[in-house]
Amino acid sequence: MKRFIAAMAVLAALALPASAAAAPHSPTGEYAQFADCPLSHSTLFACLYSESTAGFFQLGKKTVPIKNPVVLQGGLEVTETGGSFVPAEDGNTLVKTPQPVPGGLLGIQAPTWWPSLLRNLFNETINNGLTGVMATVEVTNPSAIEVIPSNLIGGSGTALGMPVKIKLSNAFLGNNCYVGSNSKPIQLNFTTGTTSPPPPNQPITGNPGTISGNATGTVITFGGGRLVDNSYAAPGANGCGGLFSFLVDPFVNEIVGVPSPAGTNTAVLEGKIQLGEPAAVRASEP
Repeated sequence: MKRFIAAMAVLAALALPASAAAAPHSPTGEYAQFADCPLSHSTLFACLYSESTAGFFQLGKKTVPIKNPVVLQGGLEVTETGGSFVPAEDGNTLVKTPQPVPGGLLGIQAPTWWPSLLRNLFNETINNGLTGVMATVEVTNPSAIEVIPSNLIGGSGTALGMPVKIKLSNAFLGNNCYVGSNSKPIQLNFTTGTTSPPPPNQPITGNPGTISGNATGTVITFGGGRLVDNSYAAPGANGCGGLFSFLVDPFVNEIVGVPSPAGTNTAVLEGKIQLGEPAAVRASEP
């Protein structure tokens, strides 16, 4: 483990974009989660698997809790000019995981003073009915993702940076309703330290979590971590309602509260980040 951590420290301060070539892999056992690690890169330093099981995304007037695990996967490599994040082998770098939007399209939620059983039943009905909306965070350019281990461990600066757009799914909104786009993404710069947002947001603090390793020192886990960002801006909605987007986009903007400037939005990811030694991941394959 000491050898792996020491090698990680060499890469730590460097994270520039890179691309990946696809190839099938089937690691097993304690390395199974690294199935999408880009092992075809000869300079790969570490396989990366991150799973966020709690937290939330808040844009304007809407806050969407993370109910379903969000997975980020890929690798870190050493290059002649520094280090970089390498997207997942199959292109599934940030797994598209829909999250229910509380209150759905109409923003209706049960009163907090209702009994929990009745409140949960009402909210579930709203979220799953015709007015229910699912929100899915999608990365717009996987090669532009930054992972900086030194900032992750040290609690300062950007530990995870990525450009994203958020898809809003509903029968009324159609299949192409987004906040943000490939050309105008929401730029998230997560830190495990303390943020410095513009007002009215106030600083919030993340946490790198606790570091542990497996028996052979070939897997490092940052458990119980908290990544935060409340300094980003969000553009307005686009493509909602198909041919009627010129009417529906303003409706969605009003409900969500976008465009929303920097200092009025917040994102928090809580979970774990794992780094695996590529040689050990390869050796586990059948």
